[in-house]
Amino acid sequence: MRKSRKLLLLGSGFLVLLFMLGLTLLPIRGQVVVIPGDATDALAWPRVVIESQDSRFTVVALTEADPKVHVAMTLDGRHVPLLDWRQNPGTVPTWTWRWRFEAPNAPSYALHFFHDCAAGCLDWTRVQIGRANPEAALNIDRRATKLCAVWANPERNWHNRAAWSVELTYAAQAYDGYNADDLAWRVWRNSRAGLRTLVRVDYDKGQTIPPTGDYLALERYLGYLTRLARDVRLRAVYAFIVGSGFNERTSNVQSPEQPVTPEWYARVFNGYGEPADNTHNAVQAMRAARLDVRVLVGPVRPWVADQTGARTYAVDAPWLNYMNTVVAALDEAARAKAKAGISLAAPDGFALNAFGRPNAPEMQAAPAAEEPQRDLRRAEWNGAQAGFRVYRDWLAIINSYPSTRGLPVYITASNTFAPGEVTPPAQNYPTGWLTSALAAINAEPQVQSLCWFMDWLPDDASWDAFSLTNRQGKLGDAADEFDALLR
Repeated sequence: MRKSRKLLLLGSGFLVLLFMLGLTLLPIRGQVVVIPGDATDALAWPRVVIESQDSRFTVVALTEADPKVHVAMTLDGRHVPLLDWRQNPGTVPTWTWRWRFEAPNAPSYALHFFHDCAAGCLDWTRVQIGRANPEAALNIDRRATKLCAVWANPERNWHNRAAWSVELTYAAQAYDGYNADDLAWRVWRNSRAGLRTLVRVDYDKGQTIPPTGDYLALERYLGYLTRLARDVRLRAVYAFIVGSGFNERTSNVQSPEQPVTPEWYARVFNGYGEPADNTHNAVQAMRAARLDVRVLVGPVRPWVADQTGARTYAVDAPWLNYMNTVVAALDEAARAKAKAGISLAAPDGFALNAFGRPNAPEMQAAPAAEEPQRDLRRAEWNGAQAGFRVYRDWLAIINSYPSTRGLPVYITASNTFAPGEVTPPAQNYPTGWLTSALAAINAEPQVQSLCWFMDWLPDDASWDAFSLTNRQGKLGDAADEFDALLR
């Protein structure tokens, strides 16, 4: 009798195995759920269904047995607003969220669902509608280049080059086009084009970093940085840049009486001036959310005398003194934390500005396109560089301190319009300047990118005289040259 029972059990198991094998051979798509015992409620969650569809709109519904908050959905990377949600009746509680969208005119598209987006979106589930194109694989055999564009045009042909784009977002207010959802869409789009994305994070428009001593603003800023680091939609971001041009008056318009000092910037970045165990700073807050995140020091604006620094540099100029004071403070804070046994508190690199002056008096006897290859040292600035080669002054300062020496740097804004000048690139660009600048940067292993400011910003005509896409005036030559350098 016992032997018969064993044979019956073995026979039943064999039949189940044959049934499962038969299912795998059938030309059907879906899920097979094995439910042990009488656990009838152990179904697969979440469930995604197309609830309705007409010639224009599709409504998709996601049902889950676990209540989620701050949910979101993207369609091929683009945020789709939530239509509604409900708790469903029944003995087993479930919840359903719905989204309504215009399906793209494509053979397939991807729906990606997230939850807890108020603190940085976490993965939930994803669905592929239609058959994905295997030839759409990303980043296959792309050749690396240091060429880069601020606000890269999504329609640009990158000629199979792994180039760069610089994007911008604000912490204090969710401006249209610059909030976390819009940023995630641009990062997704850049990744599809094979670009590596650098994201500059400003506190607000006109106020790149929280005003000095404003700890409530600092709390908001660090909270936003943490959210960005945690957001799985932004995992493709190569590095985040903490502010930009904070030594300039126009970057401190909300509190001009409290401009961002070098010491305050270093305090915001990695906790300078605070006890070593104080983690209330950008680097440590972001790494607590995501250990492998890269955090870059934002660029000091060259040739701006609005502020100076307490630590005079060997070349005594206000912008270099400011930069020298920032880097010294960052180094001091990083070394103090390292001594206390705290790692990963130093910057991962620096973002720099390097603008050219092709019409400088020193270039009158030489072709203007050669300006990036020429020293333009000004006696009235105690020998500070006045043109594109200001990047060498920045490098000298960075390489003067133990914790920053040799760190990678990224030129995140460059063109032929220097601060204090009045002629935009559309008027003064000399053919060959970008080629000359790229040749100089290709010879610098510490410099990873050369970003033209800017490529494409369709909602802001004030930058048209700088835009490669709009091609105003002499920018047509710059745009053709940019394209040729990618080939």
